Amino acid sequence: MSRLESPGGGVERGTVRSGSFELHYSMEGSGRPAIVIGSALYYPRTFSDELRRSLRLVFVDHRGFAHSSKEEPASEYALDLLLADVERVREHLGLDEVIIIGHSGHGYMALEYAKKYPRHVSHVVMICTGPSHGAAHNQLKEQYWEEAVCPERKAKQERDLKLLPGEIAAAPERRFITYCLRMGARSWYDPEFDATELWKGVHVNMTMFDHVFGEVFRDIDITKGLDALDLPVFLAMGRFDYLVAPYSAWAPYREHFRDLTVRVFDRSGHTPQLEESRLFDAELLHWLDSRTPGG
Repeated sequence: MSRLESPGGGVERGTVRSGSFELHYSMEGSGRPAIVIGSALYYPRTFSDELRRSLRLVFVDHRGFAHSSKEEPASEYALDLLLADVERVREHLGLDEVIIIGHSGHGYMALEYAKKYPRHVSHVVMICTGPSHGAAHNQLKEQYWEEAVCPERKAKQERDLKLLPGEIAAAPERRFITYCLRMGARSWYDPEFDATELWKGVHVNMTMFDHVFGEVFRDIDITKGLDALDLPVFLAMGRFDYLVAPYSAWAPYREHFRDLTVRVFDRSGHTPQLEESRLFDAELLHWLDSRTPGG
């Protein structure tokens, strides 16, 4: 079965209402529960069926991907509200202790959720997350792109960027998805990979992404509260990821974690759980066992 599809059985789907937002969730697989923050439609397409044999993956919408009964201001996308929604879904499902997983910007949500609700978290998994979206880390990202990328990949990115303004003008409400698709040369080990099917049917609230990804994650200081976080953290990075600051940018932050494990995937861009699923699964499960009493 393609990883772009959900497994045929054992899938529980539902919704949880939070104010005007309808948060969808999909619970799939068996084993220890692991909440994946983001889109309940996009993210099931990126994790392997094999991983579902070891973990009960709970894919949860946040407000940026949820349908709303009205247009909401940026204040309704405050980080604390987004974290409270994840907690609301955990309570709804009756899950006691969970592994919390966040990919890209959602890695910040996973880490901040663990800080806020440590009693209900056993492990934190961050996938292809830079230390922040701030100017200094963006500069490191651009330096990595300039110094480490072959001319063919750069030429592909330049061709795609020329299409971006017209496509955004034609469908501004989809500009986040359009941007992600046209940044393929920066996103994937294979610069020709077409991620259109991954985004099929995904709804986006652009106010959330403009505010949270453009402002909150720009200014975030991940070191705040880390001194009180006594949980193991797994950070997976792709060597060919040019969307966020490279893994070397984490060097000054490592000392702030009590237990941080970093794994760099050599044949991955921004999504190693899909691009190198077998190796990613093995590394993640081995780490979970090594950080679980009696594992």
